[in-house]
Amino acid sequence: MDTTEAWRDRAVPIAIRVRDLLARMTVEEKAAQLGSRWLGNTPREFGPDSAPMEQAFAASTAVALEQAARHGLGHLTRVYGSAPVSPAQGAAELARQQEVVVAGSRFGIPAIAHEECLTGVTAYGATVYPAAIAWAASFDPDLVGEMAAAIGHDLAGLGVHQGLSPLMDVVRDYRWGRVEETLGEDPYLVAELGSAYVRGLEGAGIVATLKHFAGYAASRAGRNHGPVSAGRRELLDVVLPPFEAAVAAGARSVMHSYNDVDSVPAGVDDWLLTEILREQWGFTGTVVSDYWATPFLALMHKVVPDHAGAAEATLRAGTDVELPDTLCFAHLPDLVRAGRVEEALLDRAVTRVLTQKAELGLLDADRKPAVDPPESLDAPVNRDIARRLADASIILLDPGTALPIGEPPSRMLVVGPCADDARTFMGCYAFPNHVLPKFPEHAGGLGIPIPTALDALRAEFPGTELSFEVGCDVMGDDPSGIPAAVTAAAGADLVVAFVGDRAGMFGGGTSGEGCDVDDLRLPGRQEELVTRLLDTGTPVVVVVVSGRPYALGDLASRTAGLVQAFMPGAEGGAALAGVLSGRIDPGGRLPVQIPRRPGGQPFTYLQPPLGEPSTISSVDTTPLFPFGHGLSYHPLELGEFSIDREEVDTAGEIEVRCVVRNPHEVPGSEVVQLYLSDPVASVVRPVRWLAGFARVRLEAGESAEVVFRVHADRTALVDRDLRRVVEPGEIEVAVGTSSRDLPHHGPVRLTGPRRVVGHDRELRTPVRIAVL
Repeated sequence: MDTTEAWRDRAVPIAIRVRDLLARMTVEEKAAQLGSRWLGNTPREFGPDSAPMEQAFAASTAVALEQAARHGLGHLTRVYGSAPVSPAQGAAELARQQEVVVAGSRFGIPAIAHEECLTGVTAYGATVYPAAIAWAASFDPDLVGEMAAAIGHDLAGLGVHQGLSPLMDVVRDYRWGRVEETLGEDPYLVAELGSAYVRGLEGAGIVATLKHFAGYAASRAGRNHGPVSAGRRELLDVVLPPFEAAVAAGARSVMHSYNDVDSVPAGVDDWLLTEILREQWGFTGTVVSDYWATPFLALMHKVVPDHAGAAEATLRAGTDVELPDTLCFAHLPDLVRAGRVEEALLDRAVTRVLTQKAELGLLDADRKPAVDPPESLDAPVNRDIARRLADASIILLDPGTALPIGEPPSRMLVVGPCADDARTFMGCYAFPNHVLPKFPEHAGGLGIPIPTALDALRAEFPGTELSFEVGCDVMGDDPSGIPAAVTAAAGADLVVAFVGDRAGMFGGGTSGEGCDVDDLRLPGRQEELVTRLLDTGTPVVVVVVSGRPYALGDLASRTAGLVQAFMPGAEGGAALAGVLSGRIDPGGRLPVQIPRRPGGQPFTYLQPPLGEPSTISSVDTTPLFPFGHGLSYHPLELGEFSIDREEVDTAGEIEVRCVVRNPHEVPGSEVVQLYLSDPVASVVRPVRWLAGFARVRLEAGESAEVVFRVHADRTALVDRDLRRVVEPGEIEVAVGTSSRDLPHHGPVRLTGPRRVVGHDRELRTPVRIAVL
């Protein structure tokens, strides 16, 4: 093989290298770069918790790797993330598969290896970080970026090139099963934290993949894969801005979603995949399909007759790579020869894939073929990040009369299905929940130590007589354990009840992909369990460990304390015990609201004026706890507030200042939140929306000034002609500690012309914190 060819020379500009290689390739070799192979998803006997859909998916994997890679291959799918293998075993298998790919084609180009990485590397023995909804509760982009960098470091050590994260979906209905995977219900919060994740992962050399483009979390009735009825304005104002911000942050891949929007599936929507993503935002990376989303165009959406039609339609719209196996793109050579697909369309996608491979060093003549995996994917540095993120994510909804526990009572009862089950701390894409249920014969445990809440409380209160009753399971309708729990509660001084979710896939859990719900009651018999415990008269602290918010209106006023934990990961037990005891001052804030009632499709806080409670409807939409809410044992005080000007040009900016003080003798923190409102606009706008935030940490007695620099672009709306504009007129600025606790506010008048703005507008609100 001639290694002097330009495409192998690292010193030659990538664009020239790619053109040189493309000119040498046959149609079959080009199409092969757009395909993938998942060997780990082979048919097998599934355990009782596995998903029926997974068994159906397994039937699509009968092609040998040698056959799949005979002309080359674009991607290798989840070599580590499909079975409980050690890093060394996975590395050996990845090396074997790459050898087959390299040897099978005349150019010898390796495949891009990708893995899931939403709660850490989805591999056996890897650190399980908190779920994404818990990152959102931290309101801490720096910490999320630090976590992503650690995940990227581990992926790089394994020889993996691309990670399928983060989710940039904005929650629109809490009943949707994948709420746990999201960063909440506010586009700006999703944008800031998701972009931080992108910078961390990409900074480690791993291709970040934005999911799911677009509208996936806005399905009717919160149903997985369900149709989306959003209009263009909702897409442009709410759904798309987080993706836009993450593209600007450097993400090199986007995964299109399963759903249709207004009857057009994302995989064939050239408005989304080409006009918006590439022409308006300038994205130059790769678009990959969600797993089996390409054949679903024929099998589920029925917008094409067969796999060949799906390949033609999605390639034309802008998809570059079919994942996780090549079912449809295998037809591309025949489609090109038949004249149904122009070779230029094929070249367009192949150029993008080869460009990414060149960036990753996979075209280099002297590339390093060996993988040197770390001995452990659960290193102390990872656990430290997981611990700090868990600590920052726990939300004190209401301290009631019992929190912090401080000096514990002599007899404490711990109750509930989430108290002594480590799986309830983890999301559905954590390896123990995502993969291990398929291997019931596996005897190696969860792969990493994960103390339960019960374990952590025993360590936190070593001198306390602490007993345990499970009461009921997370799922199911068996109440037989409730009487014993009630009897034990009657004889206790304090009850701590852990209720909520266990994540799974496609009905194998109460939260996670395909685990949608009809309403927002606590799953199974858990509401009955808590009610019976409260009826005993013993003080009951309720801790909800969940992937979505549950309606707690009938219970909250009766509890002696209420805590929300969104799947806090491997270090979640210690974090919860520390918050309950008072050792940790809770700092989490709600990235979604806690609804008061379980029924109907709930509003998120981004509701229009007619969504507010009023006499025109008998339904009260007031949440039990609002977006941004969270209490501390040592709350900081918001002091002097000012806006530097009363008027500003529609192309200008203002500075909003607020002093924060710590009056206590211990350190403390607060999330200072800035909201905007538009009293009169050309289209209906939300009552208010988050435009900036800052997590402020202060030592005892310390003060700081928080300065938000707010550009007029941050008021932009999509007008009736679907143009993004900044309109002159009055804007209300408010600063506080939740979307409903806003003690400081003032008007600013935008003057000058109505401005049309585009992708080059200001997407962020910079914040400066100066200690006084």
